[in-house]
Amino acid sequence: MADQGLYQSQTQKLAIGPQMQQSLHILQAATMELRNLVQQEISVNPVLEMEQPEVSLNDTVPDDLEDDAEMRQLSQMDEEWRDYWSQSRPQTRDRGADDERWRYIMDSIVAPTTLQEHLMEQLRTASTDEVTRERVEFLIGNLNDDGFLHSTLEDLSLSHAVPVDELAAAKELLIRFDPVGVGAVDLRESLLIQMERLGKKQSLSYRLVEQYLDDLANKRYPLLSKRLAVPIEQVSRAADFIGTLDPRPASRFASLQNHYVTPDVVAEKQGGEWVAMMNGDDLPHLRISNAYKDMLADPAARSDVRDYIRDKIRGGKFLIRSIHQRQATIQKIAVEILKHQLEFLEKGSAFLRPLNMAQVADAVGVHETTVSRAIAGKYIATPHGVFEMRYFFTQGVKTESGEDLSNTSVKNAIAEIISTESTRKPLSDDKITKMLNERGIHVARRTVAKYREALNILPSHLRKSFS
Repeated sequence: MADQGLYQSQTQKLAIGPQMQQSLHILQAATMELRNLVQQEISVNPVLEMEQPEVSLNDTVPDDLEDDAEMRQLSQMDEEWRDYWSQSRPQTRDRGADDERWRYIMDSIVAPTTLQEHLMEQLRTASTDEVTRERVEFLIGNLNDDGFLHSTLEDLSLSHAVPVDELAAAKELLIRFDPVGVGAVDLRESLLIQMERLGKKQSLSYRLVEQYLDDLANKRYPLLSKRLAVPIEQVSRAADFIGTLDPRPASRFASLQNHYVTPDVVAEKQGGEWVAMMNGDDLPHLRISNAYKDMLADPAARSDVRDYIRDKIRGGKFLIRSIHQRQATIQKIAVEILKHQLEFLEKGSAFLRPLNMAQVADAVGVHETTVSRAIAGKYIATPHGVFEMRYFFTQGVKTESGEDLSNTSVKNAIAEIISTESTRKPLSDDKITKMLNERGIHVARRTVAKYREALNILPSHLRKSFS
């Protein structure tokens, strides 16, 4: 049996201090997250102030503190920060015109109507009894973003102790509301409701959805033709009509339909060369409060007060340095991205080149993980749109000519080939692979299948048209 007891041993372990953790967090944070972080720091560090970048950072240092090393460093930091803003911000704009334009935009924004508000407005004008009105309101509260009920009427009746016949009467009223198909339990019922409203209850399309929706979704048209004893062309035409119906009747009310981002970097062509311009409009701009500098300079201040202020000033200066370093790192990475993706900038996404983080890390002089943190949630505005910085880091393949081609370019080639295929005889993944090989792009069939799925393109048997 092994001896048991207490032993001492020395080990080396890397520990990241609080300031380093804060610096890494700032580097990784997106602009909006950084603003929130700064607000939190301001709430706990009274020496920090946040001002607009246009405000001058010139500070007056008391004459009797000119020899104080602490204050000299502080003044130097403010000066560096002022210079940084003047260099990194785009050309001066008419702030008055910008403010006026912003007010116009904000005044023109109309709050979007939610699905529940839209249905409740219709309920208020509906002619019905009070019990049914309450039950309809209850069902409206149980709709998901697609406009479907979360549960069947029986389940809702059991879980909420509501008579099922009252819920059924309420549902009959609800399914007559706009958008057509709202209030259904699932896709099948929603499509059937839509066709009933269009007078198609006796149609082949209605029968296909009611009895053979799974076969229809998998385009088993020959099987459906045989089962229903109708020509395959009729099945195809019925399927085409079903395709015009709305599978998500409440989709237009879904929240966050538009996702707006502010680019951190703007790629601009100046003097025939592409440059990475930092967009600092939304970046928090900090400075150290002059009031606390005066308190630190006051000989009459207690030593514990001076120690407290000095500690807070050091923390504030570190935060400012970290933000400054964050911007500088992002810009250096953006510069390297633009160097590697010149053809993309000139010609578009089909000319995106393979690029990995190790290449950029070597060029910038940082670790690969630093690059990964720096580009997280950051965006570049280009002539072809605003792209997340990660978009430019992609693996690739070599063509016969030895040219590197990114995965994005291969996907574009696959999409282009499929867009020109015959709908009666769509191309298989094997055929697409051969066509790419003929272009000098050598990829495996399974790679083609993976890229096709990533493009949300159906396999060949589901792309086939029978009409």
